[in-house]
Amino acid sequence: MTNDQVGISMRIGATLFFTLMVLCVKLTSGTIPLGQMVFFRSAIALIPLVLFLRLTDDFPGGLSTKRPFGHIRRCLLGAAAMFSSFATIRYLPIAEATIIGYVTPIFTMILARIILGEQVTSARWIGVALGFSGILTLILPQLTGIQGNENYLIGVSLGFLTAMLTSVAMIQVRSLTKTENAGAIAFYFALTCAVLGGATLPLGWATPSLEEYALLIGAGFAGGVAHILMTLGYKYSEASKLAPFEYLSLVFAVLADLLIFNIIPGSNFYVAAAFIIASVSFVAMKDRPKGKAVRT
Repeated sequence: MTNDQVGISMRIGATLFFTLMVLCVKLTSGTIPLGQMVFFRSAIALIPLVLFLRLTDDFPGGLSTKRPFGHIRRCLLGAAAMFSSFATIRYLPIAEATIIGYVTPIFTMILARIILGEQVTSARWIGVALGFSGILTLILPQLTGIQGNENYLIGVSLGFLTAMLTSVAMIQVRSLTKTENAGAIAFYFALTCAVLGGATLPLGWATPSLEEYALLIGAGFAGGVAHILMTLGYKYSEASKLAPFEYLSLVFAVLADLLIFNIIPGSNFYVAAAFIIASVSFVAMKDRPKGKAVRT
């Protein structure tokens, strides 16, 4: 497999696990405080992360770093994005929150070009433009009829804030992976979020039921695995090249809404999906011949 193929495969796997995490968060969002959800999601995520580091002989030695301030910036940005994203999920269906998150690749690609100096080919610009067209096709009809729906406005605003924070955090991840252990990046992020989430305990936490405990643990496990895959993905391929594959999370999000919440997408979804699938396929087809081989 080429470097790009390895990176893309890991990004798709991360997307699936992130959707499972979001589903668990959504199912507990009505009864569990935001900070408590962040704590459980992050503290439990440390388990698969530590196991990963042990399997790769990187624990505890792999946690050493020459760029502590780089980790601090990444962790604080990522933690802010997590709080914002969990708040978004409270106000919006999973699919709609996911759709708004699709502006993240746009921000990421632009920032990767400006900050990291990554080359963005015309093919990838066209691919991202197609994906963004799909997003607009899906979200604009809903935005034109939300007068009086304050919750939707709050959710949309939080969603765009999450996208901006996430894009900046991902650029920082890309920078860190040039010198830092991939698992350590995810480990310090989970640890920071667990501490910040735990700091909300004085504000009042709920007593979860057994089902809610299972969901909170599931969110943490899925989130930990997702971050391992995502961080490794950025090590094998460029941030701007991986960005369009975030669109695949739409399929997982729609299935979650349909199977769990009985939410059926409108007709405009199919038009938007065509744009998004074309975007992903176009970018992958154009870039495939340029990859370098890597052993797997």
